[in-house]
Amino acid sequence: MGMSPSPAFAAKLNEQIGNEFSAHQQYVAIAAHYDAEVLPQLAGFFYRQALEERDHAMMMIQYLLDTDGDVTIPGIAAPQSKFSDVVEPIALALNQERQVSEQINALAATARENNDFTSEQFIQWFIREQIEEVATMSDLLRVAERSRDDQLQIEQFIAREERASGTTDPTAPQAAGAGA
Repeated sequence: MGMSPSPAFAAKLNEQIGNEFSAHQQYVAIAAHYDAEVLPQLAGFFYRQALEERDHAMMMIQYLLDTDGDVTIPGIAAPQSKFSDVVEPIALALNQERQVSEQINALAATARENNDFTSEQFIQWFIREQIEEVATMSDLLRVAERSRDDQLQIEQFIAREERASGTTDPTAPQAAGAGA
């Protein structure tokens, strides 16, 4: 029997699992949009982002399983899949990352308010991760706005900047099913 998360934290974390799956689907929709526009670097970037968001949800599920918390997978709304130009999906993604940062911080606050130190420790990794996510998306948006009329510049930026991606973070929480 593990140390169960506070009921308030568990409820909010289950809600966040839905938010992460929603972000996953939104990024798949953005990736498919860029794929259809034959922008393979942008498509690949957002397919990778989609997998990251899915992994975040799976990490949260594993945490609840490990701590004897109840797991409830919420339903999610359909993502936006039509966009007016090359910049709009990236602006949407940045807003989504900022919103997720607020949600993650609210989770940390809930853990702290409930003296749920185990859950507070768990959520710290996600706080660090969100700083990186917002910074990456902010940079990409600036490049996209500057290169709106020369989309190959955006493609080249991603090809250049994303070389280091694919490195795994040894401090990342275990994702449900990862050992299967």
